[in-house]
Amino acid sequence: MSAEATNSVTPGPMPGAVSGPVTPTAPRRKARPRIDLRRLGRAALLGPAARGRLPDAISHVVEAHRAHHPDADLEPLRHAYVLAESSHRGQMRKSGEPYITHPLAVTLILAELGAETTTLTASLLHDTVEDTDVTLDQVRDQFGEEVRFLVDGVTKLEKVDYGAAAEPETFRKMLVATGNDVRVMSIKLADRLHNMRTLGVMRPEKQERIAKVTRDVLIPLAERLGVQALKTELEDLVFAILHPEEYAHTRELIVRNAARADDPLAEVADEVRGVLREADIAAEVLIRPRHFVSVHRVSRKRGRLRGSDFGRVLVLVNEDADCYGVLGELHTCMKPVVSEFKDFIAVPKFNLYQSLHTAVAREDGQVVEVLIRTHQMHKVAEAGVVALGNPYAPAPEDPADGERVDPTRPGWLSRLLDWQEAAPDPDHFWSTLREDLAQDREITVFRPDGGTLGLPEGATCVDAAYAQYGEDAHACIGARVNGRLATLSTVLRDGDTVQLLMGQDPASEPSREWLEHAHTPAARIAIQRWLTAHPAQAESQQSETRIAEDRAAPRPVGVPDPDAPPEQPAVRPGTGHVLADLPGATVRLARCCTPVPPDEITGFAVRGGAVTVHRVECAAVARMKAGGRAEVGVRWGETAECRVTLVAESFVRPHLLADLTEAMASEGAEIVSATVEPPTQQQVRHTYTVQLPDAGHLPALMRAMRNVAGVYDVSRAQPQPQGG
Repeated sequence: MSAEATNSVTPGPMPGAVSGPVTPTAPRRKARPRIDLRRLGRAALLGPAARGRLPDAISHVVEAHRAHHPDADLEPLRHAYVLAESSHRGQMRKSGEPYITHPLAVTLILAELGAETTTLTASLLHDTVEDTDVTLDQVRDQFGEEVRFLVDGVTKLEKVDYGAAAEPETFRKMLVATGNDVRVMSIKLADRLHNMRTLGVMRPEKQERIAKVTRDVLIPLAERLGVQALKTELEDLVFAILHPEEYAHTRELIVRNAARADDPLAEVADEVRGVLREADIAAEVLIRPRHFVSVHRVSRKRGRLRGSDFGRVLVLVNEDADCYGVLGELHTCMKPVVSEFKDFIAVPKFNLYQSLHTAVAREDGQVVEVLIRTHQMHKVAEAGVVALGNPYAPAPEDPADGERVDPTRPGWLSRLLDWQEAAPDPDHFWSTLREDLAQDREITVFRPDGGTLGLPEGATCVDAAYAQYGEDAHACIGARVNGRLATLSTVLRDGDTVQLLMGQDPASEPSREWLEHAHTPAARIAIQRWLTAHPAQAESQQSETRIAEDRAAPRPVGVPDPDAPPEQPAVRPGTGHVLADLPGATVRLARCCTPVPPDEITGFAVRGGAVTVHRVECAAVARMKAGGRAEVGVRWGETAECRVTLVAESFVRPHLLADLTEAMASEGAEIVSATVEPPTQQQVRHTYTVQLPDAGHLPALMRAMRNVAGVYDVSRAQPQPQGG
């Protein structure tokens, strides 16, 4: 706004002046242009107007507004322009132009995008409270509370200092200033676009500073709000300022391609028209030129560019079903590149974008990308949240109750506002936000109930848990990915099905280790917030981690373990009152398979007149039989006291060992020995040999162990291959 208002005449060609590749001289069907946001001339701004009539200066705004809202009441626009023009009268931009040209240009940008009347009214007034004597009370009295709310939000955004030192706290304030209203952010983005167009007389270092903030913060915001028309032009303007040589090279590539005699895009577009005409599908087929940054990215990816790389074919239809009809015809009559197909209609992107993406191959090997969408999808793809109108208007059947509701706000902005409330401090919020803004690719994963979760590429099960359950995800103990058990650190891929396993303990704690596997701000902020609020438990977790790491580390031979308990004499397994068909023989249970009632058992005589008892499926039984050893008949006696070895598999979490041993003791099990293997991939394996007063208690003991949060399986120890 006023701080960034500069010369509107920029030396040299600006990227925003070109809506795509330069049109070649060869005849072709004209493409529908991208939304043209640069049609406001100086002469049209200052024309006279009779009292009570619409001023000539806003004729461009009115024309663009009526194209989207033919029945709109234009009186608020006339009134707002009159107030803005009289308030700014005498103020000049650095270029020498009347200052009113700036709010008019910003309002035209929004009108072209399809913004509703209230947004345009606030846009015309967006600088009056900051730069003139107009007050918010006056705005409310003359235009209503909603316009006052928007003007106040934009005014607060103007006070944000984008300097590096101030970024964390001021950007957080900027989000609070939006008041959960995307229209405030929309006006800010349009304001930045006009100022980016008019950086011509600023010092190079200031141009670079503004361009970098635009690149790092505002362009990603435009992407997430779905406002592609703003995002693409801002990208080109930033590209021209920060990378002038590469911009010039890209422009030369576009100019040379425009001069080609042949155009593969036009040829494919004609072929598509013929296919759809024969199929009797009403459709508009256009050529969609790539903008400068897009051409530059393709050039870096593919090296030498071919004609098909400078744009895409766009097919617009009337109904959703027609999109799939077009897809079927193209895949039937042309040569599809199946790997390029993506369905963003069934699974829309997080920024409201919907379209079918496919590609067809020509005989010369060139591949042409094809986008298929309805006219309404195209409008939203261009203008995002701006095209949705007033997101706070009550549904026709619902009376207004004074509360703001937001059925159309994109999920990303909703989450963003939640993050800034939950973040323990501004620096943490800023760092996680910057990481999220840097993620320009998204995956979609499916829940077992058929719902979906949109996550950034590289997200893990930890991120999915917090995306689905919020802070209740502290109780997550594991996951199944595509039906298979997986750790919370598992990286998810597009199309995976994720079932999150939740513990029953309401006081469950997240693990500090989860921070290493969390990529989304929602997950990182929720975990960090809990760790900050529970410093004692967090320190306990760190201590347990250090002890586990020390115990897992190899110890030199002969060096005692200071944490080991005093040595105890070896305990012989109990017999469980097994009776053998060998009078006077000593009976003992084999260590390799630890049989307990009612296991099917067999025995073998060993040296010293003893009989060892094995489970019949023990590998040692088969080996001894093959060696000619004779079996001895054995059977369980009346007393069922037994000793058994159990293996528990669990996910790593704080206090797991204490909870598990407490559950075992509550079932009357006496732990004879225990080993805990070092954790791997956030999983840990425990082996316990326990003495039970009655073998009938074994099923209840195993159930109690499985019910401990974090334990996903408990089983009897598998028979080992050594003999008895």
